[in-house]
Amino acid sequence: METDETPRVLPFQLQFDKPVASQIKIAEWNPEKDLLAMVTEDSKILLHRFNWQRLWTISPGRCITSLCWRPDGKAIAVGLEDGTISLHDVENGKLLRSLKSHTVAVVSLNWEEDGQVIRDDSVNNSKYEDRTSCFFPPAPRVPRMPGLVPGDTGFMDDSEDSFRELSNSSYQRFNILCSGDKDGSICFSIFGIFPIGKINIHKLSIPTPFANEQATYRLLNASISKVALSKDLCHSIVMCSGELNQDEVESQEGQLGVHGMRGLHCLLLDTSIFWKRKNELHQVAQQASNIEDLIEVIRTSLSVMCKQWSDAMHTFREKFDSLSSLIIDHGLDSSPQEEFLGLLGGARTSPPVHQFLVNSLGELGVKRVSKVVCGAGKELQHVVLDHLQPSAEIIGFRMGELRGLSRWRTRFRGIGLDETLINNATEKSGMLIVQVERFMRVLSSVVQQFSNFFNWLLKCIKLLMQEPSDQLLPYNSELVVVFLKFLYDQDPVRPFLELSEVDIETDMETLQRVRELVHFGGFSDCEYLRRTLSEEFQQMESSFKEAFLMPFTTISQKILCKDVLPLFALPSSPASMSVTVPMSVTFYKDASTAMSSYQTHEHGYIDYISFQIPGDSSLDIANCIGISKGFMHSSSNITEDSASLEAVLLSVPDGYHCVDLSLYKEGQIVLLLNETTAASESFGESCMMIVQANDLPFVSISRSSCINRWNLNQLKDSVMYLQLENEKVRIIPHSVVAPLAVSASRGVACVFAARKRALVYILDEDEDDISDTE
Repeated sequence: METDETPRVLPFQLQFDKPVASQIKIAEWNPEKDLLAMVTEDSKILLHRFNWQRLWTISPGRCITSLCWRPDGKAIAVGLEDGTISLHDVENGKLLRSLKSHTVAVVSLNWEEDGQVIRDDSVNNSKYEDRTSCFFPPAPRVPRMPGLVPGDTGFMDDSEDSFRELSNSSYQRFNILCSGDKDGSICFSIFGIFPIGKINIHKLSIPTPFANEQATYRLLNASISKVALSKDLCHSIVMCSGELNQDEVESQEGQLGVHGMRGLHCLLLDTSIFWKRKNELHQVAQQASNIEDLIEVIRTSLSVMCKQWSDAMHTFREKFDSLSSLIIDHGLDSSPQEEFLGLLGGARTSPPVHQFLVNSLGELGVKRVSKVVCGAGKELQHVVLDHLQPSAEIIGFRMGELRGLSRWRTRFRGIGLDETLINNATEKSGMLIVQVERFMRVLSSVVQQFSNFFNWLLKCIKLLMQEPSDQLLPYNSELVVVFLKFLYDQDPVRPFLELSEVDIETDMETLQRVRELVHFGGFSDCEYLRRTLSEEFQQMESSFKEAFLMPFTTISQKILCKDVLPLFALPSSPASMSVTVPMSVTFYKDASTAMSSYQTHEHGYIDYISFQIPGDSSLDIANCIGISKGFMHSSSNITEDSASLEAVLLSVPDGYHCVDLSLYKEGQIVLLLNETTAASESFGESCMMIVQANDLPFVSISRSSCINRWNLNQLKDSVMYLQLENEKVRIIPHSVVAPLAVSASRGVACVFAARKRALVYILDEDEDDISDTE
């Protein structure tokens, strides 16, 4: 434990000094509770309370590359090396949802909710209320696959409520999960589960905001380091390394283009479509995300049903195929059906049939097979009634809601809700309900005929063994004949559960009922009788993907690059382009700007961007920390004489280098510094200091000229030198490593020592000792 040898009062109180089993590479505090999520070097996720009590540990089985919390602290998003984003429940760590949004490692995650309070009544009058709960019971859960434990399907157990809460966006403020991968793709998902946009920074056309320069630029070989969505959802700041080049085709004649500006750049994306159309997007995402949940229920239901029925039919074939072998062994050329029909007609029982019924099958064998087959039929009926059919009906209702929204063209055409595609998807959802009705009729008929056949076999066995058969259930001879002709060596149920387009034979009563349903629904599809239940489901799912792809594409096209800020150069070696430097992007309320109405929402927040300048930078400002503010608004405020972008360079004290940094509360920066003179990474000491941003000598950066220069060059003559004696500094008797986890809401910071220790400090001196109340 750390000891205080000097009489002066230390600025930060050490709360805990605890060992950790493995070195930590990612750490984030819960925004609402005293919970710390950590990722170890072997990619395990640990959740600890503030008092260091461990709540759970999970291992996704793949390398974890990023992590962030949902704004309400009830779920955690985890980015994986293969491009998957998994959402986990804070209560137990169980998997809530898994999204394949990327194809390569997800290196940055940021989950932001709408931070604006709408004051205009004209905006509130379009508030939408989900009416599904008024007409339907709670949505069904995913059925369990036989032989699987809860959670193996990737969804929650039936006893959990978190999955339903994840999808029930009625009680959530509008929020967006923003994710960036190492290949330059950035994805946006509403509520973290409904993809609504995707861009690639390599393909972005980057305009210059200067009136005297009309060229556009592109980033080549770019690698994303951090993405951050503003609290008003109107902008997104992307920190990336790459080579900034001017488009040759757009270069003015006689003007040299920009080449070789290789280094760290800051992009400003215009995402104002999220704020301007958040009501419409909320409504569409609410319906679409719930529909996707129900599609997963139907998909799993079909898989469960197919497996259960296949197992039952395998048991039936395994028992009754031996009759064919007995017939061949006795030198007969008849089929099992003919032998059974002869037995039903009162003819003399042939030796193979007698041997099969009395010796091979027996009464217990018939009862066992009957229990398996008829039991599977009942299980399929339960799955349909409890899972598949309710899901299909709720999907139909929700598609009807979307259909109504799509007809409101003035509001929803702008976000890509296409009326024709929605109508097609609505019809497909209705056809699925018709196919479910058809399947249930076929299944009920097949199970009834199997049961009648087994009852007849039991009667025959009793007679052959000269035992009383008065207690047996009656049977229908005509149904036995139908079974032997059409069901004994055929399976009319399984084709419904497989992806095959065949003309399934169906009785006239079922055909008439299905035609009535199609006519009643007003559907135009006349080929439904040639499709199976699985084929109908596949067509419905494809129509949904096509309908929901249109908003995704429309929104993606409206996310544009608004500005670029070249920060500092990096060497041209490939290794330098993937260098990891400490950086942080945070948005604070701009106290100098008063918002009178929602029209001024874009000026309600100000961005602070902080980053370390590596020692191999070409600028003569090595071992410095750069801090800029106002980049989000500088492009819109640029004139010939002024700009709102301000920045400052902080020189790290001699003998130290920056390990990590974080913006803390309003106008404060927490720096974590290591001694550079230590003999090894595990020994030596470090320090943590807080710098008041309001006291820093920010310098306005002129951006009224060509973009072809590094903006930090203007600050070389106004560097502020940090002094350990003049700042709020706490010496740490350990060498430390990244990450630095700071909780602005709780006023605490967690520092990880190189020798596998975690130190938790209270940053606010005027705050009492924090107790765990969660």
